[in-house]
Amino acid sequence: MFVKRNDNVKMLVGKDHGKIGKILFVFPDRGRVVVEGLNKIKKHMKSKKQGQKGQIIEKERAIDISDVQLICSKCNKPTRMGYRREGDKKIRYCKKCDAIN
Repeated sequence: MFVKRNDNVKMLVGKDHGKIGKILFVFPDRGRVVVEGLNKIKKHMKSKKQGQKGQIIEKERAIDISDVQLICSKCNKPTRMGYRREGDKKIRYCKKCDAIN
C-alpha cells in the first residue's frame, strides 16, 4: 500500500473526479480506502421505535486504491511514490520532486 491514514489524495474517477480529500481509513486486505467528504452515499434508516421518525444518513463509501493518487506534501502535486532504503528503514519519496514524505 502506498497510502497511509491522514494522507491527502486526489480522486481520479467517479462523480468526485479531481477533488482532494484526506484518507480516514485504509483496508489493505481489500485494497480500498475511505476518503473524507468524497464518494458519499445516502442510506435510508428505518425508525427503531414507534413514533420515532426515519432518517437519511450521508456517509463516505470505500473506493479502490487505484482510483486515488497521493499528493506530495512539498510540491502539492498528485504524484507517484517510490520507496528507498535508508539504513534499516524504508522511506517513501515523491518521484517528481524527490522529497521525503
